[in-house]
Formats: sequence, structure tokens, C-alpha cells
Amino acid sequence: MKWLPKWRMSINVRVIILLIGLVLAVVSLLYTNQLARILREKEQNDVKLWVAAMERVSGDVVGNAMIDPLISHIVSTHNNIPFIITDEDLNPVVSNRIEDEILEDAELYRAKIDQLTEEYTPRVVAVKSRWQLNAKKYIIFYGQSQLLKALYYFPYVQILIVFIFLIFTYIALQSAKRDEQNQVWIGLAKETAHQLGTPISSLLGWVEYLRSQEVDASVIDEMQKDLTHLTTIVDRFSKIGSETILSPNNVNEVVGASVMYFRKRIPRNVTLSYNGLAMAPVRANINVALFEWVIENLLKNSLDAMQGKGEIDVKISSTEKNVIIDVSDTGKGIAKGNWKRIFEPGFTTKTRGWGLGLSLSRRIVKDYHHGKIFVARSEMGQGTTFRIILKRVFE
Repeated sequence: MKWLPKWRMSINVRVIILLIGLVLAVVSLLYTNQLARILREKEQNDVKLWVAAMERVSGDVVGNAMIDPLISHIVSTHNNIPFIITDEDLNPVVSNRIEDEILEDAELYRAKIDQLTEEYTPRVVAVKSRWQLNAKKYIIFYGQSQLLKALYYFPYVQILIVFIFLIFTYIALQSAKRDEQNQVWIGLAKETAHQLGTPISSLLGWVEYLRSQEVDASVIDEMQKDLTHLTTIVDRFSKIGSETILSPNNVNEVVGASVMYFRKRIPRNVTLSYNGLAMAPVRANINVALFEWVIENLLKNSLDAMQGKGEIDVKISSTEKNVIIDVSDTGKGIAKGNWKRIFEPGFTTKTRGWGLGLSLSRRIVKDYHHGKIFVARSEMGQGTTFRIILKRVFE
């Protein structure tokens, strides 16, 4: 199959993009963690430098400033680290990057001290004054700089960005794949409609010839109906991919036309009932050719499910806003896990078939008619009810 290499290539492209994204995320995480480790060690060394300077250089503590010029220089050139220098009673002496509100509020101040202690082990330094024989002890509580904290979170932000990139890339590839598939199906449908035009014209000519011969008129009429139906099918295929024109129509008559056509072509052991022609008309904006296609697909699906014996009931009802069409059968039923999957292209429980009928029906109802189609009820061995809901219009 010619489409298989493209399909495999699409899978390979997605796998490659995923692997590239994962590699970038891992490399980013490892590199950033390495930078964070280096910065953490640097900040700890900066604090060690403060301690060494304060221990070896004689200085005074006055108010909230270290008078000694060396200590003042060291602290001012490493001011990206938040710290609080306290006395032995934990009274603040010098601080950096700590809000005044925290220092002035006893509860907040204590909570900040606890937070800094969790980040790094406090340093105790003994500073000897010129007028004192005994060294006075100070405690340095310090924490991680904003740059270090940012480095810790940065790889996770990068991973999130890569993840978002992968999602959008996957969506773009899926969209491109669907567009390509849609173009193939549209081209195939239009080419099929074009190719069927010639034999249909020929068959119409043969029907007219048979009318001039001594042939049962009822047989010719049925042949004419089948040819008319075949012409309708060609018209449906030609409409795929084109702008769909909707107009207010009597839903009872549109559905009824499909039911009446099927009644003469179903097995004898199958009964097909319909209530639409015996009730007040309801209207909706529909494209007759395409919507009849939906009803026929549902009827065919019911016939396949019953395997030549059972009942099909087509019922129309309405509310103030909606028109509801139910197609029920007494067939083999659908497992609840497949209620949504049966509308996926290619999914089928039959031994034969491509699994496109219900998928096409959903597209016609949902995309073209802005309605809903779903499995309303189904029990294994009991039967299934498909429901279509369209917006009701009034004259």
C-alpha cells in the first residue's frame, strides 16, 4: 500500500521529536543543577569569607552597620545573599535583603530565622572590640539568593516549555495528517462520482429502451428507482469537500423517503416500521442528499446487526428546540466500551467492511448539520438505538 511508508514516516517523525524534546529536557536539568551547585558553593564560600574577615579584623558594631571598612566592603560586594546578623540573644544587628516589616514583627522575625536555618546552618562568629577583652559572639543566619532559587526552578520551567512544544508539535502533525487524509478521501470521492457518471447515463438509456419492449412495467419502475438512487449516491460523493448548503426541510418526508426505499429491499424476515408519516411535520435545516445518506447508513448498520431477521423501528419526535430521530433494531447489540469507538474511521465489528459508514454519518451530522449522533441505548443480544438530534426550525 502506497500510504504505508508515509504513515510509518509520520510515526518516526513524532518519535524523533519526542526523543529530541526529552534529551533537551534532561540536558537542561543536568546543566542547570550543575550551575546551581556551583552557585550554592560560591555563596557558602562568601559567608565563610565574612566570618573569617569578622574574626580576624577588629571592628565595632554600631547600630545596623559594621564599621570596619574591610568587613563593610566584603559584605557590600556580596549583597545578593539574604542574611541577618544577630547577637547572642538573637537581636538583629545587621541585615541584607530582609524587609523591615519582618525585622519589626517578632512573629515574622522568628519565622524568618527558622526559614534561613532550614536553608543553611547558621554561622557563629566572635568579634573582638577594641574596648573589650572578651570577644562578642554574633550569629549569621543566611539563605539562598534569588538567583540560586531561580536556577532551581529554571529547568522545570524549561521542561514545561518543552512539554508544551511537544504537545503543539503533535497536534500540528496530527492536523497535517488529517488534512492529507481528508484531501485523499475528497479526491477519491469526486473521482468515483465522475467515473460513475458514464455507466449511469448508459443504464438510463437501456431503461428507456426496455420501456419500448414488452417488459413488465413494475420491473422497469423498480430499476428506475434504483438508478435514481444510484444518481443520488453519485451526487452525494460529488458534494464531499464542497460547501454544504442547508435549507429548511420536512424531516418526516426526508427520512420517510429512505425508509420507503429500503422497505422493498430488505429481507422478508425483517420488518421496518416508521411513525413519521403519521405525525405532524417537523422541520430542520438539512442537506437532503447528505442527510438521506446518514439514514441509509443507520438502516444498513441495523440490517447487518440482525443478520436477516428482526425488527427496525424508525421514530421521529421533537421538543421546542430539537428534532430527534431514533433508529432502533433488535440486532446483536454493541458493547458499551465501543459506543464511541464505532464512530472512529476504520473501526468495525464486521468481518467485511471498512468501518467508514458511521464515521461518515457522524461527520455529516456534526460538521455539516451542527447536530449530534450517538448510541442512545444498546444491550448485547437485545438491540441498539442510534439517535440523531438536530436543531428545529419553524416556518
